[in-house]
Amino acid sequence: MDKLASFYHAHIAELNRRVAEISHREGLAGLVIHSGQPHRQFLDDMNYPFKVNPHFKAWLPVLDNPNCWVIVNGSDKPKLVFYRPVDFWHKVSDVPEAFWTEHFDIQLLTKADKVAEFLPKDLTGWAYIGEHLDVADVLEFSSRNPDAVMNYLHYHRADKTQYELECLRRSNQIAVRGHKAAKGAFFNGASEFEIQQQYLAEISQGENEMPYGNIIALNQHAAILHYMTLAHVKPQQRLSFLIDAGASYHGYAADITRTYSFEKNRFSELISALNQQQLSIIDAMKPGVKYTDLHIMTHERIAQLLIDFKLAHSDVATLIDSGVTSAFFPHGLGHMLGLQVHDMGGYSHDERGTHIPAPEKHPFLRCTRTLAVNQVLTIEPGIYIIDSLLNDLSNNAKQLVNWQTVDLMRPFGGIRIEDNVIVHADRNENMTRESGLD
Repeated sequence: MDKLASFYHAHIAELNRRVAEISHREGLAGLVIHSGQPHRQFLDDMNYPFKVNPHFKAWLPVLDNPNCWVIVNGSDKPKLVFYRPVDFWHKVSDVPEAFWTEHFDIQLLTKADKVAEFLPKDLTGWAYIGEHLDVADVLEFSSRNPDAVMNYLHYHRADKTQYELECLRRSNQIAVRGHKAAKGAFFNGASEFEIQQQYLAEISQGENEMPYGNIIALNQHAAILHYMTLAHVKPQQRLSFLIDAGASYHGYAADITRTYSFEKNRFSELISALNQQQLSIIDAMKPGVKYTDLHIMTHERIAQLLIDFKLAHSDVATLIDSGVTSAFFPHGLGHMLGLQVHDMGGYSHDERGTHIPAPEKHPFLRCTRTLAVNQVLTIEPGIYIIDSLLNDLSNNAKQLVNWQTVDLMRPFGGIRIEDNVIVHADRNENMTRESGLD
């Protein structure tokens, strides 16, 4: 038996335990979790690509079928209402038959608007979990995405089961194959668009199956943090390549970034130096460490690299306090990873949803949790030449920047190195590196 199937038994038991606990605490009969429904494009007869409710896919890997429902109370066998219409226009989903199906009472729904026949007769005390509150209104749910339930579920999302960890390992293995293909395409002279196509072909996933839109950035485009244009024209001079690209496995996301220099030069040396710092930051991860402290430590290391590579001068503390490091490294160190790329619960101090905001000087940090066993996070330091941020520095801070070096580095855009890491009690598991990506 595939170990994924054996892990899944314990995964369902844990999800049932969580539902039983929060339902008892809040006086609920249970949860009715909606996979979602299609969104119609404006003035058209076609729908946008369907994106499943992450709370739904936490229970089972059905990712592409709208109008499905999971009904759970934590003690009885979960019920899956599986949408399978009579339709000669579109491919109808097959009746599920997989390692997970034995754990559900599966009932087939042929008409989406008849789902009430499959729901509990009395919905008093049952909470609707999903996006479509208009549907919840029609069905007469009185409780819809209650805060206490959502805060509880999001907080505990950080504690991955063994099933979830195995899915995340496999998503990393898939993404690493794509990254290797993309690297080869870059050095063989491909355009951004061509690199993207080779990446998708290698991992056998379409753009709508990906957990997020890939960033495929050549040269100065690497300074645009969420660059997704995919130019068809090859640049006249090939200098650098930044790829931020993932993959999905049973609904769990990989999120990996690498940066390459076309030639051996000062920029390639900076890539190597940042790579070493990234690995040392990962080494500092362990249960009990605050993610915010890792982020602040990263700014200290970025400051030293700016000094070492003559991008700035002064001392580490001054470069941080003056905002210089934030101009070169404006985003957060990383985020939680799982059912979503930016997984929920990154700011949750406890299961009641007590919010720990990002530090005032680091507003884009996506996680303020204290690290614990079985959490999965990205570690992604970066250094970029972003003119708008450098120009916004105070006059005093601008005096600390070596503008001649900035001019030399500007055509390369920037650098980001990102790995996906599991925190264990006695070690860190770098899924990205262990999947074979240097």
